[in-house]
Amino acid sequence: MTDPPTPGVAAERPPYLVAGVVALGALVLYVLTLAPTTQFWDASEYITAAHALGIPHPPANPLFVILAHAWGLLPLGVDYARRINLFAAVTSAAASGVWFLIGERWLRPIVAPTWRRRLVAAAGAVVGATAFTVWNQSVVNEKVYTLSVLTIALVLWLAMRWADQPESARRDHHLVLIAYLLALTATNHLMGVLVAPAVLVYVVLTDPRALLRPRFLVAAALVVAVGTSVNLFIPIRAHFDPYLNQGEATTWPALKAVLAREQFGKPSVFDNPMYPPGPDNPGHTLVLYGQQLLNYVQYFAWQFGRDWLPGMRASLAVLFAALGLLGARRHWRAERRAAFAMATLMLTLTVALVFYLNFRWGYSQPFGGPGLEHEVRERDYFFIASFAAWGVWVGMGIASVMEWIEEAIAARAPTAAPARRLAPAALVLLLALVPLAGNRLTAPRSGETLARDYAHDVLQSVDPYALLVTAGDNDTFPLWYAQEVDGVRKDVSVLVLSLANTGWYLRQLQRRAPPTFDTGTAPDLYRGHAWPRPAAPWMSRFYLGSPADTLPEYVPLAQPATGYLGPIAVKLDPGALGRPYLMRSDLAVLQIIKDELGKRPIYFSTSTGNYADQLGLSPYLVGEGLVRRLVPRPVAASESVRLLDGRGFVNVPRSVALVFGVYRGGATAARPRPRGWVDVPSQNSLLGYVFAYDTIAAALRDEDPPRAERAIALRDAILANTTYAPPPGRRAIDH
Repeated sequence: MTDPPTPGVAAERPPYLVAGVVALGALVLYVLTLAPTTQFWDASEYITAAHALGIPHPPANPLFVILAHAWGLLPLGVDYARRINLFAAVTSAAASGVWFLIGERWLRPIVAPTWRRRLVAAAGAVVGATAFTVWNQSVVNEKVYTLSVLTIALVLWLAMRWADQPESARRDHHLVLIAYLLALTATNHLMGVLVAPAVLVYVVLTDPRALLRPRFLVAAALVVAVGTSVNLFIPIRAHFDPYLNQGEATTWPALKAVLAREQFGKPSVFDNPMYPPGPDNPGHTLVLYGQQLLNYVQYFAWQFGRDWLPGMRASLAVLFAALGLLGARRHWRAERRAAFAMATLMLTLTVALVFYLNFRWGYSQPFGGPGLEHEVRERDYFFIASFAAWGVWVGMGIASVMEWIEEAIAARAPTAAPARRLAPAALVLLLALVPLAGNRLTAPRSGETLARDYAHDVLQSVDPYALLVTAGDNDTFPLWYAQEVDGVRKDVSVLVLSLANTGWYLRQLQRRAPPTFDTGTAPDLYRGHAWPRPAAPWMSRFYLGSPADTLPEYVPLAQPATGYLGPIAVKLDPGALGRPYLMRSDLAVLQIIKDELGKRPIYFSTSTGNYADQLGLSPYLVGEGLVRRLVPRPVAASESVRLLDGRGFVNVPRSVALVFGVYRGGATAARPRPRGWVDVPSQNSLLGYVFAYDTIAAALRDEDPPRAERAIALRDAILANTTYAPPPGRRAIDH
């Protein structure tokens, strides 16, 4: 198993210059297709955290925050979000260069001619760099995983360099550096640590005694302590209460909760995630695990031709899977130690990771039924490292096919010149360009500004010093970005229901006084008025300092209850809520209404759906563009407020002024996209505009037909980008 290195193979100097060219090529591609600003999901949160030197959701990713904040200070001449997106592009491109070095080294016993070997290694690196998930995640800083992929590649490269040294000259500094990088990458995300089993295999099959040498153990312990000390950034920075301070880890128990991701309540790997924990949980069965593996296969099938029809995608997945397996076989025959380490890495990044993540049914997996809950979004990004690394074996598979072709030509025409044999074989290298062609429409994010525009539009919809209730990630994170990075409507307090069940979030809402309203950057709607800055917190009683002065986690609601919230009467019905209890987030919203309605403006984003109606607030809600205003008396029809069928009461003049005079996102959402809105789970952000335009079309149908037609045209253009698009030649809705 511990094959000695082929003479001269390990001694050859690595082609760092060529690796730099490969990385530069990947970077050029990523820059050309880079997202110009923030995007949906976690992109806005991480860009906000970098800008504020803040703390994003657990495990807080302190290494990323520090590096991205430093990167964001560079004078790159572009806006801040594009700068942080470029950070993802640079780290991913650098990883491509390292994968090239790994592939080139492992190809040495397989392909003798230097220039041909480097072409093949470059082909494998191109496949890895242009795989759909790798490319799509490299053009926006949606996650912290491109940094993890870079550290995985670097650690594997260092292990290889250590193993290639002659035994008499082998030093442990490579292993100490590996220990440091593993500890350091763990403070970014645990994904980076997944390379550890492959490194362990490499070391054990080379010189297992190295792991027991006292000097190495002492040095490794020291550098691990230094690497993991980056986590101390979390409590230190939390004490300064930056704009983004998730978990508020100012105590050791709070820090432990952040690092352990307790906020998310991840189920045990031995539980079925679609059922509550406990004795009735059916457990992590083989059937469930098989479904989870099929979800990975689904994501693998996307990597090489996401733009094309399902049949073509499946065929390409089979082709590149076969090339990778062929490369693994050739690798095993050429250098078993390295092949064993690579196989360990791939198994860790796939079958082991699938088991550990223990996801519910994939968002778009074609299965359904009672008790079969699906993930709220696609989770392919968790497997980005496996798709990038697979390119190494694909390169080896391409080399094997080229070798077969040359041998077949030589057998038929023994006297043929080498160039004649090589030319047909070289055509196989063109396979490396298939993912580039097959993902060119869906992987790029160039020109996509909807998340930023949506955030600006929602914030500019509400009066100064308002409270805006939102639902979750996609209708909240962009607002954080707009306020912290773009400085838009920082006077607005955003209450996101998904976090309002935590005490730390409500404490922050209570103690943070709103900045002064900036009339210079606000729409004309808010000019010419006096907007006194409020001094009191949103709730008069709760979260003012005492540990006992908090809202309970929940309150039972066994039957309908009627009561008053300040000036309004509400009926709380467990049937309407869909549960026999009120959560802390519900209690916070109700308490704020009781204390502040009529004193400060309160709105619900339309992204919250019928949440406000479930709380019995329907008689007090008026639609205004992308938000619904809560008023202190039952709404009645008037010259400006009209009752529209299926839409409730709508302030028509204000909605028209917002939609046609303030909003930018409607035109952005209506922009034709060759494959529609690729990320289907986030398309609800487009539907808010659809509802707004449809409402205006209904309101202005008789009094202003041209503007109603314009609204219909925009509505239908937006719908054409979604899965709700009407059949060709038909309007979405006829009025």
